[in-house]
Order: sequence, then structure tokens, then C-alpha cells
Amino acid sequence: MITSILLWTLIIICFVLAFIALIKPIIPGVPVLWVGFLIYHFGINREELGLFFWTIMVIFTAFIFIVDFIANKYFLQKYGSTKTGERVGCLAVIVGSFIFPPFGLIIVPFISVFVTEKVQGKTTKEALKSSWATVISFLSSSLAKAILQIIMVILFFIFVIM
Repeated sequence: MITSILLWTLIIICFVLAFIALIKPIIPGVPVLWVGFLIYHFGINREELGLFFWTIMVIFTAFIFIVDFIANKYFLQKYGSTKTGERVGCLAVIVGSFIFPPFGLIIVPFISVFVTEKVQGKTTKEALKSSWATVISFLSSSLAKAILQIIMVILFFIFVIM
């Protein structure tokens, strides 16, 4: 009984951490979600989460990574961000999650990419476009990840209950 409560607590903590990862990108959100699934499977019941569940979760996981990659590439290329701007933007999202969260996730990448693009000789208008693209790509991919993670958690509970 106590073991079951402890394992369910760990599962819930994993699920919460997966969503915290949306605003703290240093936390690997989807892998933490998987840890919750695996705790249930190996610690509580090996029978309920069958091949169909794991196949669905692999598909959703792949889809999350693909959507994240495509959203970032789409917005950054559409608005002319340089490779250096992209890299600075990724790093700035991580740094921004620690500086004045959650607003740092928007402010730090925006300013960092703007300065980076200006240093590389872009006009103010071009640098602003790249800065907004960084923010929009982060927000859109975070929203997509949140929706997909919610679906994954709901499916987990459906498989566990039924």
C-alpha cells in the first residue's frame, strides 16, 4: 500500500515536471513523462500498458520532437534568422527560464537575438523580425508540446482505468 502511494506520487511528480519543462527548458519534459509511464509499468502493473499504449506513446513522442523542430525552423527561416541567431535564441531560452521567469523566456531571447543579428550587420527591422520569430517559434512549439503532453497523460489514465 505504501509502495503504491509512493510510486503514484513519483508518477504525478514526473507528469508535473514534464509540464514545468515547458517554461524551464533545461528539464527534459517528454523523457520525464516517459519516466512516469515506466514507473507505473515496472512498479505498479506490467499488464495494463500493452504494446498498443507504447506504440501510441512512441508516435506522440516522435510527433512532439518533429513539431518542435519544424515550428522552430519554419519561423526562424521565414523571418530570416541566421544560424548564429538561432543558436543564441536556443541558449537564451534556457538562460531566460532562470531570469525573471516566465517573462525571461520571452525577453531574454528577444533581446539576445536582436543584439546578435545587429552585430552580424542586419538592419534594425531585420533584427526585430528575427527576434520576434524566436519568440513566436518558442511559444508555438511550447503550446504544441503542452497539448500533446496533455493528450499523452489523458491516454495514460484511460489505459490505466480501463
